[in-house]
Amino acid sequence: MFASEGLAAAMVSGDSFHRYNREQMARLAAKGQFGERNHFALAANHIDKLEALFYDYSQTGNGRFRQYVHDEDRALQAEGHKPGTFTAWGSLPPDTDLLFYEGLHGAVVSEAYNIAQHVDLLIGVVPIVNLEWIQKIHRDTHQRGYSQEAVVTTIINRMNDYVHDIVPQFSHTHINFQRIPLVDTSNPFVVRDVPSEDESMLVIRFRDASEVDFSYLLQAIQNSILSRPDTLVIPGPKMALAMELIVRPMVRRLMAQKSFT
Repeated sequence: MFASEGLAAAMVSGDSFHRYNREQMARLAAKGQFGERNHFALAANHIDKLEALFYDYSQTGNGRFRQYVHDEDRALQAEGHKPGTFTAWGSLPPDTDLLFYEGLHGAVVSEAYNIAQHVDLLIGVVPIVNLEWIQKIHRDTHQRGYSQEAVVTTIINRMNDYVHDIVPQFSHTHINFQRIPLVDTSNPFVVRDVPSEDESMLVIRFRDASEVDFSYLLQAIQNSILSRPDTLVIPGPKMALAMELIVRPMVRRLMAQKSFT
């Protein structure tokens, strides 16, 4: 979307603001601190640095970040960075039009932090919790080699931080996209396959319904309905189309209102 609009975006991943690298998190997990690789917890992240990035970018169009080195990041590894570690802190690329952040804590509001206040457009993307567990169990057992018992233990260890640090953020978003499966997920710990998009509906909730042309969206997205005055429900496979129709005009309006040069 940014490329087709001719926009240069500073791309930042929430992984880069984790407080601990992979080895450090493993040692903490062994001690029972934060749970196994529990990055949901605010205490396991540099939330102060993340808020500083958002504030600085909103004021100057720049800020400081780093990158987390994933197993598949061949370019960073070729530069000598080990998977599971971080690059050094540095400045964002110069002369960008907007900051795109994808991560766990972009809408944090707490006694100590208020990241949400610095964001022009907050979008939440989340499955219902049973589906989230099914996806995690399937991914960690099939792709990462964990036993199902170990994955369930991780889910349990993360639950307190998920409830207190992640869930409240979806009340601060401008738009939420939530996937709802249309198959039985009442016991997510025995489901063998992840429900597909074709077996799902997507619930899209808008914080300010007065800014949304629901008549247009209902016409443009086949088989869509309004379940509430601020909530659009569409077939699961239509998510990409919905994001295109909803988000692109918002990005264009943001660019028209941009205050820094």
